Amino acid sequence: MVAGFGLSAAATHAAQAPSPTAAGGASTSSATPADDQAASELKEHHRHHHHGGVTKFIAMSLDTLGTDDSKRPQVEKLQSDLHTQMAPAREAEKSLQLVLADGMTAGAVDAGKVDAAIARLTTAADAAHGASLDTLNKLHAILSPPERAALVDKVQAHWEVWRQVNQEELPDGRERGGQLAELTEEAKLTPNQVTKISAALHTAMAGLSGKFDPKKGEAHVHAFSTAFAGDSFDAKAVTSNANGHLASRGATRMALFYETVTPLLTPEQRTKIAAGLREHAAYQPAPSAK
Repeated sequence: MVAGFGLSAAATHAAQAPSPTAAGGASTSSATPADDQAASELKEHHRHHHHGGVTKFIAMSLDTLGTDDSKRPQVEKLQSDLHTQMAPAREAEKSLQLVLADGMTAGAVDAGKVDAAIARLTTAADAAHGASLDTLNKLHAILSPPERAALVDKVQAHWEVWRQVNQEELPDGRERGGQLAELTEEAKLTPNQVTKISAALHTAMAGLSGKFDPKKGEAHVHAFSTAFAGDSFDAKAVTSNANGHLASRGATRMALFYETVTPLLTPEQRTKIAAGLREHAAYQPAPSAK
């Protein structure tokens, strides 16, 4: 599990490039162990953290945005402001993760508590969009055209990773880097458990795809990217808001995964995975780094 108290700059930087693993799951010749680790950390992060939607992608992208030293304090202040504006959604996400951790420890997840936590998270993530508008306008004003273009590239790369692990990835798949593969390694699943969990996830997730429209997220990322890269920018004019939509999708998928696997794990395995969820619940954004 990724340590809950921060995401490394290397992992954030990994969003700029395609995954270092090939379609068949084998590492490409140019990928290093550090590349693989960074990509794995980023995927793990985007599987578990959905509180800000596109606003969060923007804040994360500032971690590795190269600016001159004179601008850095301003950028870090605006990044801090974005995290403050997402704080209510982060608290709602934390509550959800703790509900899942408690349920996993007990051997059964409380679906009613999960639904209530996801509803609060969705509402708070939607609100983060409106709260961040002035901050985004200030960010646009202090960045140069190349810096704005670089930020847009990073935001789009984060969206691609998020979409891969929350929409395109098969939760029941056993390919390297997938969530079931990660669970298998973390919990030391037996082959029989892997077979049972894969089948259970296939059934549980069957109806989830129809409840999410990836075009809404794509449209918002495109609208933000096009507008922010321009010479003038008014965040209020980027009227689409996919934050709540993305938060709901990601959180629902995350919760359903853990609800499904919980009864198929041993008490020792549940304790280990619950500890990882609590680490994610304790996550705090790391200080910005070049």
